[in-house]
Amino acid sequence: MTDTAAAPTESGAAARPKPAWIGLLARVPFTTTVAVITLVVAMASGTLWSAAQGKSWYHGVAYGLPAFADGKYQTLVFGAFFAVKPAYYISAIGVFALFAGFAEWVLGTRRTMVIAIGYQLVGVLAAALFLLIFRNTGWEWAQVTAQRIDVDFVTGALAALCVASGAIRPPWRLRLRLAIWAVVLFGLLFIGRQADLEHAIAVLLCMPFSTRLAGPRGLHARALPTRREVRLLAAAGVLVIAGTELLSLLLPDRFTPFGESTGDTSWIFSTIAVVISLLIANGLRKGYRWAWRVSVVLCLLPLLLLIAVLVIVVVVEIVDPADASTDGVADAAASAVLYLAFLLVLILGRSAFRVPRRSRRKLATSTSQPELAKELLATYGGSTISWMTTWPENRHMVTADGQSYLAFRKHAGVAVALGDPVGPPGSAGATINDFIGLCDRTAMVPYLFSCSGSTTAITDALGWQSAQVAEDNLIDLAGLEFKGKSWQDIRTALNRAGKEGITFRMVTLADEPWSMVRQVEDLSQQWLGDKGLPEMGFTLGGVPEALDRAVRVGLAVDEQGSLHGVLSWMPVYAGGGVVRGWTLDLMRRRDGGFRSVIEFLIASSCLHFQSERAQFLSLSGAPLARSKDEPPADTAIEKFLETLGSSLEPVYGFRSLHAFKAKFKPRREPMYMIYRDEADLPRIGIAITRAYLPTAGVGDLLSVVRH
Repeated sequence: MTDTAAAPTESGAAARPKPAWIGLLARVPFTTTVAVITLVVAMASGTLWSAAQGKSWYHGVAYGLPAFADGKYQTLVFGAFFAVKPAYYISAIGVFALFAGFAEWVLGTRRTMVIAIGYQLVGVLAAALFLLIFRNTGWEWAQVTAQRIDVDFVTGALAALCVASGAIRPPWRLRLRLAIWAVVLFGLLFIGRQADLEHAIAVLLCMPFSTRLAGPRGLHARALPTRREVRLLAAAGVLVIAGTELLSLLLPDRFTPFGESTGDTSWIFSTIAVVISLLIANGLRKGYRWAWRVSVVLCLLPLLLLIAVLVIVVVVEIVDPADASTDGVADAAASAVLYLAFLLVLILGRSAFRVPRRSRRKLATSTSQPELAKELLATYGGSTISWMTTWPENRHMVTADGQSYLAFRKHAGVAVALGDPVGPPGSAGATINDFIGLCDRTAMVPYLFSCSGSTTAITDALGWQSAQVAEDNLIDLAGLEFKGKSWQDIRTALNRAGKEGITFRMVTLADEPWSMVRQVEDLSQQWLGDKGLPEMGFTLGGVPEALDRAVRVGLAVDEQGSLHGVLSWMPVYAGGGVVRGWTLDLMRRRDGGFRSVIEFLIASSCLHFQSERAQFLSLSGAPLARSKDEPPADTAIEKFLETLGSSLEPVYGFRSLHAFKAKFKPRREPMYMIYRDEADLPRIGIAITRAYLPTAGVGDLLSVVRH
């Protein structure tokens, strides 16, 4: 018994998974090796706690034009594993690990190693050659920098990151490349170290070829940025400019390619400038017209200032050379280059900044046209949840020809569209493009929720992302019979209802006597009161939606006229005014009533609609629930939704409801959420929470957390 009991323990220990960090390090062996060697060398040489510049052997390991002039080319190898000062090891190890590690994860070890080592050599040698050419031209910065030496491996890591950008899908490719250029040019123009020159040369020599250098992992993307990317680029430009103001305070004495920087800006002026920059950046991000106009004016002012400064310097130099001074010219020149590049972006991308003021945006997005939505839905047909788009809480984006629409709700600056577009066959793509255009014009984030695979096929072609959020449960009515052992629970519910005097009625609730409507309302309120939680909306209707005359309502009533349960069924149109199926919405049962009333109501509804020759019933999809036989969550967002569904299960029981619907052996079709890119997800999370819990306050949300 002892040996037998011990065996599972040993096998269990052997099968125990390795910690995630071990797997990560094993995935990036080149990055790990360089980082470890650098750390070991730093501790062994003492440079981890005292500056390498003060060591007697520093000139034997640091690379640069002086070292190469003395024939010390071995410094190209040794210098990669040191940092000038102890604090610089944050860059030498941390930044290298981040850049090279990401590149190795994307490109593979061999390719990353070749690119990092190759471009480290190219960047350092090309910078030395550049300084050799210009050091005797009278350019003071080149003359001074040519006498300096440096250490670290960041140039190669930065080049590897550039190449890795060629293997990243849009829009993150453009964002990463812009960030790289912003950092490199900012360093070169406003700091001007030898390392900044090496970084700029390496990026200049590898960025244009990054997709090709990425090899088989390289992705060919669109050449021009979208309107959204132009807005983000402009906002980032303002933030970079704001960063120059902070730099002038933190590093007052700098020697840049434009000369010596005095950095005499006051804290008050810089703080005001940064605050204004943040406001303008937010306006550009949203595409506001006023922000673009202000930015253009602010770009022109530094250019005019530089011209004025240069004119004054030239005039003073001619009139009285002894009094001539170039103070302030360096900062003005560097800023002018930055502002000129920013001005070109604003002018070339001016069409992206046409969002009007708030009052006009409100008029553009406040249209709610439920009657038109019902008309178009009946004419062209829709999905199983399309009837929800006719609810008056929705806004409707109707195309210019008036024949297609997409329903949405606005929360937290996000346009949460519901379901597939409704319109003539083949119009979905154009309708989605119109919806995206509306969002861009009104500074909203576009987001589509509970869509079918046909819509995801359209958005996939646009480079958007999707994740499954639910499964539609469909019961095909043709040939449906509750026979066999697998239907025993359903037959039991039908038989027991007859014995207990429970009858089924399919009605139009609006035509029922006031007393019955009141019972439905009371039953619904009782159900919500027992939950003690905020009522959910958006895709979950209530009694007001059940009172629509196009909606059918199934009632379970006893011999005394007391209501035991209620279901509401929304029509699913096939086009031409023909109803091809029905979708379950409201579902309530009375506490202490007939126990199997929901099974009885669904089964009875199946038989009733079958007699009317309906094709199917949809039991709808439970949010954040999926079948056990479905493939496991793959992407990060799908894993997050899986975790969120588990967390909310004790509160709202979505997965229990999903399991309950399995009794009726439905076929399942996935329902998706579609978003432009991951950067929108935080706002989307807030928006979808507000959509489902529109009346919930902080206390209600805390109640959900406590449950």
